[in-house]
Amino acid sequence: MFFPASKLIFFLITPSNFCIFAILIGLGLTAMTRWRRTGFGCALFGALLLAAGGLSPVSEMVLLPLEQRFPPYPADGPAPAGIIVLGGGIEAGLSEARDQIVVNDAGERPIYLADLARRFPGARLVFSGGSGFIAGGIAEADIVSRQADVIGVPRTRLILENRSRNTQENAAFSAALVQPKPGERWLLVTSAWHMPRAIGCFRQAGFTVDAFPVDYRTRGWGDVTRVHGFASDGLLQFDLAIKEWIGLAVYRWSGYTPDWLPAPEPGNDSR
Repeated sequence: MFFPASKLIFFLITPSNFCIFAILIGLGLTAMTRWRRTGFGCALFGALLLAAGGLSPVSEMVLLPLEQRFPPYPADGPAPAGIIVLGGGIEAGLSEARDQIVVNDAGERPIYLADLARRFPGARLVFSGGSGFIAGGIAEADIVSRQADVIGVPRTRLILENRSRNTQENAAFSAALVQPKPGERWLLVTSAWHMPRAIGCFRQAGFTVDAFPVDYRTRGWGDVTRVHGFASDGLLQFDLAIKEWIGLAVYRWSGYTPDWLPAPEPGNDSR
């Protein structure tokens, strides 16, 4: 029940959707004399929040604490025993329909799978990604298997986990699949804004990993002084950040992560 319920709840409370619903409900209430004032307030609230989320730097303000939580993995960091790349960067349905790999805004994830495979030829390569749709569908891992040559990953090195539907399952299924040995260094590759929740899930699964954040959406704290030229850009960031903060809270309440906002472990130095 958790997976379909989370999809429905996220659809309803995603800020851009929520604002549109507020405006529509408010306009509907204004047609009723008794609720006209309430309806006007509801519609105005939705419109102002939509404008603030789309044009102001509020999206960066809520996204930056997530992206800055884990530092980049150093270029001269030690070679890992294995690398885990989480799904979410490939449009599996489109890729299957067009018979070629189609990436989305998180396309850096499979790109760095290829880069790290080249940099660390002795590391085990794990791609963890099933289908994120309630009705099912082809898994991202299966697309990676088919298109491995296109993205430059040796197919023979790939360890594919194609059952996971969310981050908690990414961690649990990957841990069961590779059974890491104590003391082994593994890198976890996912979007910087998603890294705190992902690290928390892997820790809860008993799998110690080092963060390798990619897919940054901000340049740094200087972005809080900038406004968006297109409201669609700001809303995309705002939706992403709010959903991730809600995801962190829900995962903590559900026992999927050990902390509200996982952070680097004290004294953990990748150099």
